[in-house]
Order: sequence, then structure tokens, then C-alpha cells
Amino acid sequence: MSTARVQVSACAFSAAVNNLRLRPTAVVSFTNHFRKKSLRVVSMSSVPPSQPFEIAVKASVTTPNRLGDCPFCQRVLLTLEEKNLPYEPKLVDFSNRPEWFLKANPDGKVPVVKFDEKWVPDSDVITQTLEEKYPIPPLVTPPEKATVGSKIFSTFIGFLKSKDPNDGTEQALLSELSSFNDYIKENGPYINGNEISAADLSLGPKLYHLEIALGHYKKWTVPDSLTSLKAYTKAIFSRESFIKTSAQPQDVIEGWRPKVEG
Repeated sequence: MSTARVQVSACAFSAAVNNLRLRPTAVVSFTNHFRKKSLRVVSMSSVPPSQPFEIAVKASVTTPNRLGDCPFCQRVLLTLEEKNLPYEPKLVDFSNRPEWFLKANPDGKVPVVKFDEKWVPDSDVITQTLEEKYPIPPLVTPPEKATVGSKIFSTFIGFLKSKDPNDGTEQALLSELSSFNDYIKENGPYINGNEISAADLSLGPKLYHLEIALGHYKKWTVPDSLTSLKAYTKAIFSRESFIKTSAQPQDVIEGWRPKVEG
């Protein structure tokens, strides 16, 4: 990808970026009389695509034409929303996966996004590609913070599936939640401080599933003593991007039923 070396003042660059975000199709030119600071600007990656991204996501099992309960799909949708990128969701009925979808991803898993006429699976790969192609606004989580809270989801699943109240799965989950609570208390409100980042967009949907599934199947809630965690989930769940992309609670309940009853 080509780059252009331009010389701009900090104020001029900030105004230009704001203009780009407010007017996605705008083209900003920097003239040569700005001399105070030299910056490298990626020439194309800040400009939204001319066509919406096609993204295959799980369809609701309870309501026609609604998004289903996949937290990994929501992660990608959140990334698109937070970056103000246009997209067109293609709802996939998992009880009858269409032929076009199985051709796009023979594994039959979602999400899958079309980049340059090629279908790309895996939420890790998709979100990284979006960050590389469209770095403004930045959502990168520093490597030393990227794994914060990463064990919560697996311990949640262990507790949800458990049928033995004394097998230690509840305590394992509480330990992870407490560690995350302490981290956010010292470093929050988000994982990377004041700004939301990719790690939050990955963890948020998983905490949403945790709250709904454990509340329904275990009659269990996050302890009130974990005040920083509760403030974190409230901040994430109340974002416009999250409200727009979250599954209906009943879909989350139905989505986890096989693991609970299997």
C-alpha cells in the first residue's frame, strides 16, 4: 500500500482526521506551507470502503431476520461499528446452512467476512485485518494487556456445564472475575485505560453470555462486591454499538441449552 509523507501541524492533522471521521467520503489535502511536524499517513486505509462488507453471522433461532447468539460474530460486528465501517450481515440458519455459505467456509463456522472477493473466517483474523486496513479510530490493545480477562470465558463454560456444586468450577470462575475486577479497579474503566480497545470488544460479548446463561441455568449472578467489574459491564453493554449488535436474551439461552442439557 502506498504512503505519502506530509508535513502538518498537530492542530491541522487533528482537524483533518476529525473531518474524515465526520465525512467518511471526504478527501483531505495538505499543502506544503505546513512545516512544524513530519508524519507518515497511510493514504487509503482511513477511507471507508465504497461497498459494505459482507459478513456471514448466525441467525436467531427465536425471531426471523434477527441476529443470533454468537459472541464471536458480535465481536466482529462491534469492531465494524466502532470503526464506523459499513457492513451487510448475511444471516445463516445453522439448522440448514445454505450452499453458498458452505462454499465460503467449508467448516460451517461464523463469522466469515468477504475481503477483496475472498471469504475470510476466524474473528481473530478478521478483526486484525480490519485494524490493519482501517486504523482510524485505533482499537489496538497493547500486547501486555491483550490477555487480560482471557480465561473468563473458559471458566464460565466449565461452571455452566458442571453438575457437581463441589467440583471447583464456580470458584475458578470467581477467581478469574475477581482478578479482572482488581485489574479494572486499578487500570480502567476499560482494559486499555480510558479508551475502548479490541480486548474489550472480544470480552464484552462473552460477559453478556455469562450474565444471561448463568442467570437462567444456574440462578447465579456476579457478586455485588465486584463493583469495578459491574461498572465495566454496564459501560460496555450500554454502548450504542453493543446494543445494536447484541443477541436477544432468549437466543443466548437457547444457544447454550445443548451444553447444559447435553
